[in-house]
Amino acid sequence: MTLIELIETHAARLQGAGVSFGHGTGNAFDEAAWLVQWALDLPLDGLDEHAERAVSASERLVVDALIDRRIRQRLPAAYLTKQAWLQGVAFYVDERTIVPRSFIAELLADGSIDPWLAPHTRRVLDLCTGNGSLAVLAAMAWPEVQVDGSDLCGDALEVAKINVDRHRLGERITLLRSDGLEQVRGPYDLILCNPPYVNAGAMAALPAEYQAEPALALAGGVDGMDFVRKLLQDAPRHMTEDAVLVLEIGNERDHFGHAFPTLEAVWLETSAGHDQVLLLTLASLLQ
Repeated sequence: MTLIELIETHAARLQGAGVSFGHGTGNAFDEAAWLVQWALDLPLDGLDEHAERAVSASERLVVDALIDRRIRQRLPAAYLTKQAWLQGVAFYVDERTIVPRSFIAELLADGSIDPWLAPHTRRVLDLCTGNGSLAVLAAMAWPEVQVDGSDLCGDALEVAKINVDRHRLGERITLLRSDGLEQVRGPYDLILCNPPYVNAGAMAALPAEYQAEPALALAGGVDGMDFVRKLLQDAPRHMTEDAVLVLEIGNERDHFGHAFPTLEAVWLETSAGHDQVLLLTLASLLQ
């Protein structure tokens, strides 16, 4: 059996088992390709080169065991491989944090936030940093800034430290344990936040792979806006005069609109459309 045949076989298994995707891949073939190549210690971008490579019986046993675990335990593939990527940058991840997938990463990479920054922007906060991926990407995007990455969960901060150290950004990224904005060290010129925002009904309906992630990082209360309400109330005290807040709310735009009907927000375009991430100025928050 060749590598591509093995991938196709296991893609069919994943599809037939009804597993859920969305933690780095969006379909059964891509997920199978990731897991098979990872199990065989092959480069994940080398499928074309290795597609006709013969797979030994012992290698097939290793792959079979990994796919069996993926199906049986319904864990995101990222938890099995301890790997995740945002904008082509590799990050360590495990069950202590959600699998990073923020659309804010796109905005950091493509420069969409840059026009909103003041010339003197130097201090950035990544609130709810999780595994630290947005803090790392912000430090990479703007070499002149200092970044604080904060999270309520000490376990998550341990994972974030792994990523900060791996990318050798310890001199520019400070990790803080904070309940929302209570223990951060502002004021900041830019606040990035991908908070818990999933509403209660959606939480109850999440596939098992999403249920395997820490609920603290996902659940936002009845309408998903519990954390966001306090954030928008507290944020002005932690922002400089020209600061902006970039906030991800996923599929909760309707709930956001009901919660903040008069708030003037700028909706930023991402690959998921223009209703997932918004930008707020200090002036809009103070109105």
